[in-house]
Amino acid sequence: MKGDTLYLIPARGGSKGVPGKNIRPLWGIPLIAHSIRHAVAAGAPMDDIVVTTDLEDIRKAAEAEGLTVPFMRPAELSGDHTGSYEVIIHALNEMEARGRHYRKVVLLQPTSPLRLPLDIKAAEMLWREDIDMVVGVRPAKTNPYYNAFEADADGMLHISKGEGKYTRRQDAPEVWEYNGAIYVMNVESLRKSPMSGFRRILPYPMPEERSVDIDTPLDFMIAESLLQQRDAGAV
Repeated sequence: MKGDTLYLIPARGGSKGVPGKNIRPLWGIPLIAHSIRHAVAAGAPMDDIVVTTDLEDIRKAAEAEGLTVPFMRPAELSGDHTGSYEVIIHALNEMEARGRHYRKVVLLQPTSPLRLPLDIKAAEMLWREDIDMVVGVRPAKTNPYYNAFEADADGMLHISKGEGKYTRRQDAPEVWEYNGAIYVMNVESLRKSPMSGFRRILPYPMPEERSVDIDTPLDFMIAESLLQQRDAGAV
């Protein structure tokens, strides 16, 4: 059976920064539940939303949201040094073995709980067959034309890009950084190379308040505060 989109939520059990991070409550529900609900609200069919995990408690949290977890992630893909690419390919292979074939993958990391369903839909609308990926971005905190520097062979600093003539940040070329919230990837491209080999990438700009990436207890506090403000209509 050929589908259009696999909505993949990667959630391994181990986390050094925040133990049990993916099932830790945020705004009253487990962290992973936010991404599941975003996918559902964006119109993803339940059969095409897949949580890939190695932990039984995460599987149970996904099932509590109405999902069926069709496979568990093997131990060799659950360590600190496992990359997203290997996890994505494993999930695609598992789904293809079950007769599900996809044109694109929408990767929704649980650590980005402040994205909105409209972000997922808007990023998908930008995707087309002749590009490798659409990715969520935010304005970069450092700009290589303005305030990012490198050391030369003598240890002296010089501007990373350009001639260092910009005296105001707003005059420098705009640069972006991935925010981790949304990746819309071409399966054909994934079968050819890891994401580091992608060359045709479109940005989907997102504001700071929807680009929080949770990695520490402080990030949880920031996300909780922003969700409270959102619920009150302040953001």
